[in-house]
Amino acid sequence: MNERFHVGFVGNPNCGKTTLFNAYTGAKLKVANWPGVTVEKKEGAMKYHDNTFKLVDLPGIYSLTSYTMEEKLTREYLLEDDVDVIIDVADASALERNLYLTLSTIELEKPVVLALNMMDIVEERGMEIDLHRLPEMLGIPVIPVSARKRTGLDILMHAVAHHKEEGIDEKPFHYSREVEDKINEIMEVLEQKVPGLSPKRWYAIKLLENDEEIVKQYGEYVAHIIDRNYENDIVRQKYAYIEEIMEEVLVNKEKKEALTDKIDSYLTHSILGVPIFLGIMALVFFLTFTIGDFLKGYLEGAIALFSNGVMSGLEYLGVGHVIRSLIVDGIIAGVGGILSFLPNIFILFLALAFLEDSGYMSRVAYVMDGIMGKLGLSGRAFIPMLLGFGCSVPAVMASRVLEDQQDRKRTILITPFMSCSAKLPVYVTFSGLFFGKYAMLTAYSMYIIGLVLGILVAFIHSKLMDKGRENPLLIELPEYKMPNFNTISIYVGEKVKDYLSKAGTTIFVASIIVWIVLNFGSHGMVSDMSQSFGATFGRFLVPILAPAGLGLWQIAVMLISGLAAKEVVVSSFLVLFGISSLTAPGTAEGVVSMMGAMGFGPLNAYALMIFTLLYTPCLATVATIKRETNSWKWTIGFVLFQLVIAWICAVLVFQVGSFFLA
Repeated sequence: MNERFHVGFVGNPNCGKTTLFNAYTGAKLKVANWPGVTVEKKEGAMKYHDNTFKLVDLPGIYSLTSYTMEEKLTREYLLEDDVDVIIDVADASALERNLYLTLSTIELEKPVVLALNMMDIVEERGMEIDLHRLPEMLGIPVIPVSARKRTGLDILMHAVAHHKEEGIDEKPFHYSREVEDKINEIMEVLEQKVPGLSPKRWYAIKLLENDEEIVKQYGEYVAHIIDRNYENDIVRQKYAYIEEIMEEVLVNKEKKEALTDKIDSYLTHSILGVPIFLGIMALVFFLTFTIGDFLKGYLEGAIALFSNGVMSGLEYLGVGHVIRSLIVDGIIAGVGGILSFLPNIFILFLALAFLEDSGYMSRVAYVMDGIMGKLGLSGRAFIPMLLGFGCSVPAVMASRVLEDQQDRKRTILITPFMSCSAKLPVYVTFSGLFFGKYAMLTAYSMYIIGLVLGILVAFIHSKLMDKGRENPLLIELPEYKMPNFNTISIYVGEKVKDYLSKAGTTIFVASIIVWIVLNFGSHGMVSDMSQSFGATFGRFLVPILAPAGLGLWQIAVMLISGLAAKEVVVSSFLVLFGISSLTAPGTAEGVVSMMGAMGFGPLNAYALMIFTLLYTPCLATVATIKRETNSWKWTIGFVLFQLVIAWICAVLVFQVGSFFLA
């Protein structure tokens, strides 16, 4: 018999719900560790035996209360009549945190099947879950699965089909007598006033919780019954029942919890948490510099050999000077200069992936939550800011986790202040050239300055807009675990692929454009760059940049090229100053000496790094901001704001520094 089943997937963020959905449908949806990535429902289809299943992947949520956009969307969808069965995906390794949503979902009075995901991790940790007692206490089928290993998938779908045919046999736990009496009274009134309303028990519970949307619809009917807000009672009693469940069904958990709690007593400490985070990030950049620079030297040497070989080959083939210069001095010098930083980028993302997969990054957001709220930012805003250390584009998109439009715009405003990986080559190059043994500290200071300045701007903006308020972060703190090799390799591989892709597209094109504007002037091709179009335009900006210590036309051209991608600042620097390699013996000293003769020293270099940190992000980020805000006016204002902030800060650094160094 061919039947159609409409199945909704629900679950906490980070429970593996989307991975399980992908295992069934083959869809390539984004899977991430942060709440709010799946903002809209995703649909797919599959065949099981003779039956057709329409599967819907809903946003990750923690409850069915209308606090967030994700919760509103999910519960509205589940309340529709055409959802036949709900698959509640729970992280079996963090079952206690996941069961609150399970109990809330059962109250919808639709068939629910609990999919215990990540059972392989439970076994690895030496824990056991009683799969006979758990379904008895919940009143629903419980199926162990592993989305990652694709085990238990057929059994889960069999349970879905069988459970729909059996009908609804869930037995929700009972609240205290006081709460149950109120629920029954409200249900009687709703039966009279809104006869077709279903499920009445769920609506009665939401009215007792003072749910804003439900009260707006039906609150007037039961105002005489509800004498106070019962939300705390309901939440507390649910968690009390969850504790009972955990005591009966979970074995050998205490040892693992004790270890996590012991580590968290330091890493999430109200005073020590932030310094520890800064120390860990300092270690990350120490490794990025020491190991990265060691490997970078070999890669740069290989690129230099390749460049010389190409030049020799072109000369042997009799290729003209213009084409030789374009290929070697333009494309290879520009793209090769960026590729030489691949080891630094690789180590940075490897370290960040290790921290994220171990469970530490969730703690960072938790530690910063209180600070963010006091400074006028939503606690959730630190999630996009953290992502900004990787790339501003997904960071801006992650602002969708904020339900308030003003909070979203404020977060988008400050996210580009974070030092994305594209800025790292700039820091490595100029700190390495001008600050010697203090190079790592100099580069690290850019990350701290960007973070502090971003939070300060958010605070000022909240005061000016009179919208500052605390909006606590709700985020899962998973147990610590050894990072998974496959997860890390996929994450780092994607980041390296993106970096190489950018080098082969954006930076490739930018290198050609930079070469053209530097080798052609009003009278055709020029042998002296100072007579080129680029020099002419750069000189136009020199009076504006001079107060910031950036009064060289070459610097102006570098910064303009950086609008395509921040890495291009470095490739343009190499081309503009005729530098083939920075690791060859004596090259760095020669470059510093040459630039010193032009009036460009360590203070100028630091001002340049500050300007690069703060000025308008790459065009891809600007385009993303336009798409997310749907406002050209706001986007143009943002671009001008970043330019002004960058100029002011660079001027302050250079002028104050000059005063003290005079």
